[in-house]
Amino acid sequence: MHEVSEDGVNGTAPRQEGWTDVARWRTAERKRLIAARLALSAEERQARSDRIAATLDRIVGKVSGRIISSYWPFRGEPDLRNWSIRIIERGGRIALPVVIRKGWPLEFRIWSPGDPLERGLMNILVPSRGPSVQPDVAIAPVVGFDAANFRLGYGGGFFDRTLAAMPRRAFVIGVGAAESRLATIYPQPHDIALDAIVTDE
Repeated sequence: MHEVSEDGVNGTAPRQEGWTDVARWRTAERKRLIAARLALSAEERQARSDRIAATLDRIVGKVSGRIISSYWPFRGEPDLRNWSIRIIERGGRIALPVVIRKGWPLEFRIWSPGDPLERGLMNILVPSRGPSVQPDVAIAPVVGFDAANFRLGYGGGFFDRTLAAMPRRAFVIGVGAAESRLATIYPQPHDIALDAIVTDE
């Protein structure tokens, strides 16, 4: 798990704090951070993913009988597919997020190896079918994050809407590169802080 201060963080802050300036800054930071992780070799990306998985094991703890939402990796995100399979082997259940409609919260569908997948929003693989469930623990890939555990995502707002709509709040863990930490993402009223951030350090 990674905690950061405002010293030694990445990114260049916007000069003003108006929403237009923040949105422009976030767009530039997304582009920079995604390019940095895509520049990693496949071997380095896997090694970092393995370190994140080891830390997740310690934080999540017992998984038998619990539902853990994971994700299918996209654009250089940490690859936790092997970790997800180990969760199932230890008696847990894995759910994957599905975009139902633009502007709606995500739906979480149970997934096991061999279940059919289809291309969803942004060409991300999602379960074709399966029961919709409420996860006990939700793993969320981050493009960036800050010292207050606010998450910089892809800008669609899906995850924040999902957290706000949950009848029972899951324990939410963000995962990403240590280099993606920022002094602040300039959180707005709709942004919701995560419970923990796990990096590859």
